Amino acid sequence: MAVTTIAKPHRGLARFLHRLRHGRDSAQRQFVFGSVSPMVLYMTFFTLFPMIWGLALAFFEYSARRSGGPILGLGGDNPFVGLQHFRNMLNFAPDAPLEIRQFHISIKTTTIFAFLIVPLNLAITLPLAVLIESVHKRLKGIFRTFFFLPVLAPSVGVALMWGWIYHPQRGLLNAIRTAIGGKLVATNWTGDQSLTFLGIPVALLAVIVAYLWQDMGYNLVIFIAALQGIPESIKDAARIDGANWWQMFTRVNLPLLKPTIMLASVLTMIDSFKVFDIIQVMTEGGPNEQTRVLVLDIYNNAFRFQRMGWAAAVSFVLFVVVMAISIVQARLLRTEWEY
Repeated sequence: MAVTTIAKPHRGLARFLHRLRHGRDSAQRQFVFGSVSPMVLYMTFFTLFPMIWGLALAFFEYSARRSGGPILGLGGDNPFVGLQHFRNMLNFAPDAPLEIRQFHISIKTTTIFAFLIVPLNLAITLPLAVLIESVHKRLKGIFRTFFFLPVLAPSVGVALMWGWIYHPQRGLLNAIRTAIGGKLVATNWTGDQSLTFLGIPVALLAVIVAYLWQDMGYNLVIFIAALQGIPESIKDAARIDGANWWQMFTRVNLPLLKPTIMLASVLTMIDSFKVFDIIQVMTEGGPNEQTRVLVLDIYNNAFRFQRMGWAAAVSFVLFVVVMAISIVQARLLRTEWEY
């Protein structure tokens, strides 16, 4: 009897704990479901469906001006063309249709733009982050704020400001050159197609400078945060071993920042391939399409010329190119350790 009397309360307590645990699990599941469902619905209707719709348009000769078939306007006057758009992209003949030649120009210009932006951005922001971390604590916040402010500025405003700097008659850059040289200088930095530097159009380089000025603060903050995350014990050990500032940077900071460098390079590459507004305002793709990039090409074909099927196919190519480059970057800069 004594054993039975003692065992019953334990079984009752076990049942109570079981109900309590399952009740909490049920409440937790309900909370998670209620919290996640709105975001899932939002992503489904405003991200997933548009992506599927855009991919479907790539297989049609679609224009919003034509009524088309009964299902979302596809078919009829908006005929199904299959892979024809993608086959046309491989037409490198000199007499190819204009939109195909413009696509080739835009993909070349975008590639040059992105592969110049990424190394230049990292070459500026990483040493700058190290320098800012070496100053007095009271000054660090001031420098971080100073360099991050351009990131908060609207891209259109940045483009207008740099457009004024590059203006051939009233621009600040030409005014400085005139003051230094003593004679009037009226170089059209963003409108003269004959200006090149190392084979790269000066108009494209001018846009790159403006883009770097606005964008470098983002990676700067990322690198500063990563530098602050390096354990002080590692830095102290290097100092005790007699490492100078250059050895500290190349043999301690740089290897430990490899995962952060990968993140910054991938994000910068993706943003570079998506550049649009600053080029649209500063040059509109000119002069002579020297600054025509992929997103500008997509915009013009889709909304100015109503070639939405072709624009959707170009968008898919942009997606594949960005994904492929991001995967290659991640594999090259991948590390198997953490600190």
